[in-house]
Amino acid sequence: MKAVVYEGPRTVEVRDVPDPRIEAPTDAIIRITTTNICGSDLHMYEGRTNVERGTVLGHENMGIVQEVGSAIDRIHVGDRVSVPFNIGCGTCRNCTDGWTSFCLRTNPIQGVDGAAYGYSDMGPYAGGQAEYLRVPYADFNLLRLPPGNEHETDFTMLSDIFPTGWHGTELAGLRPGDQVAVFGAGPVGLMAAHSAVIRGAAQVFVVDRAQDRLDLANKVGATPVDFTKGDAVGQIMDATHGRGVDCGVEAVGYQAHDRGGEEHPSLVLDNLVDVVRSTGGIGVVGVYRDADPGAGTPGAREGRIGFRFGRMFAKGQRMGTGQCPVKRYNRQLRDLIITGHATPSFVVSHELPLDEAALGYRKFDDREHGWTKVLLKPQPSS
Repeated sequence: MKAVVYEGPRTVEVRDVPDPRIEAPTDAIIRITTTNICGSDLHMYEGRTNVERGTVLGHENMGIVQEVGSAIDRIHVGDRVSVPFNIGCGTCRNCTDGWTSFCLRTNPIQGVDGAAYGYSDMGPYAGGQAEYLRVPYADFNLLRLPPGNEHETDFTMLSDIFPTGWHGTELAGLRPGDQVAVFGAGPVGLMAAHSAVIRGAAQVFVVDRAQDRLDLANKVGATPVDFTKGDAVGQIMDATHGRGVDCGVEAVGYQAHDRGGEEHPSLVLDNLVDVVRSTGGIGVVGVYRDADPGAGTPGAREGRIGFRFGRMFAKGQRMGTGQCPVKRYNRQLRDLIITGHATPSFVVSHELPLDEAALGYRKFDDREHGWTKVLLKPQPSS
């Protein structure tokens, strides 16, 4: 089959790799209909992880069940499904507690809880930027979708970014009527803003520098804040009459940049501590790694991020972190899409054939104007 393969910093290729096969009775094989390029894929693409050359990328996947193992009895061949990026066993302590993002059984790397498709340090699982994908523990992991192709570009957000944005608001403790600050207007930040509006936030500020992304924030009812036109914290404090916001979402991660283009991994965390009122909550869903060989300081290379924790303590703030347990939210979010209450496809800018994946990666990584979310469409060989 054809698949997108990592070949080194800023180099991916579409080439032939072995077809996936049933390896355990609980497996299923999915024919991919849509697979997305995620902002977190860019960490690998830029060489900021230890991902191995030859890895098939892609953790945002959906498609049609092609084959099932002998132990599968809930999912059937022909089902249209969303594939959560988390790979959960369904029976360990964390999975049964609803934390499938920290499954204790699926990642063989010592000291790492949680597994995913096509991602560094997340287990030996090939990604789905390909024609086909093997899904372990398929009965537990797969979300069944209505047949056909309706809502395809909305449903493809269910594998990661829509639940992750929602999770950011959950970690922040968002309540109806709250004022919220979302830092980062990439796809996850925009999903957090969309989620906050759906959940009844009184006002949602979205901070970024890219005008096309800020325009999308405005489109879903958020208030854009361009940090190139003045300090973001100051702009939000002025807009809230000095009170600050009730909660905030960090959707940038460890490669945050200031107005001058310099990288400061603590920048967004500092801003959120400053702009969220005392006793407010902060949800961190931007990616931070426990090792970053490309970081500019020795501490950051070891995953040590020095933000204003003393200020956070003095303000009595709460912070929630970590990868989203997709299964906790994806069924409800699917139904919000079906009933028209959620339209996460508003972030989609480009749909490309799988063969043009290298172009999509390059344009998305360059933050070229208008390239906000790229979907890839495999065309399976006959």
